[in-house]
Amino acid sequence: QVQLVESGGGLVQPGGSLRLSCAASGSIVSINVMAWYRQAPGKTRELVATITSGGSTNYADSVKGRFTLSRDNDKNTVYLQMNSLRPEDTAVYYCNADRIRYRSGNYYYTQYYFWGQGTQVTVSS
Repeated sequence: QVQLVESGGGLVQPGGSLRLSCAASGSIVSINVMAWYRQAPGKTRELVATITSGGSTNYADSVKGRFTLSRDNDKNTVYLQMNSLRPEDTAVYYCNADRIRYRSGNYYYTQYYFWGQGTQVTVSS
């Protein structure tokens, strides 16, 4: 089995910065697209940013120019640098991997659309 563990959330003032990380644990063979989603209270979950295994990124219009997504494939970790944070960025941020291939012993497995547990980001003065 594998796990996605998010960290780095917390309380920050408007205009401040946070850096979120999402680390995949287990004997990872490969991870395709990794993404960050967020969900504010009473709202649907929305896509924030995606990054391919080769490092190509896409961002939601609401975060372009403020957020930067990167990944370290050797560490099986993705990072979301969030700058110029606004109160409307307040949400639970979830890491997602669309396809994780991993091995356990001599067997190989695949998990699709695998989610982390989320980390809370609160932007408030």
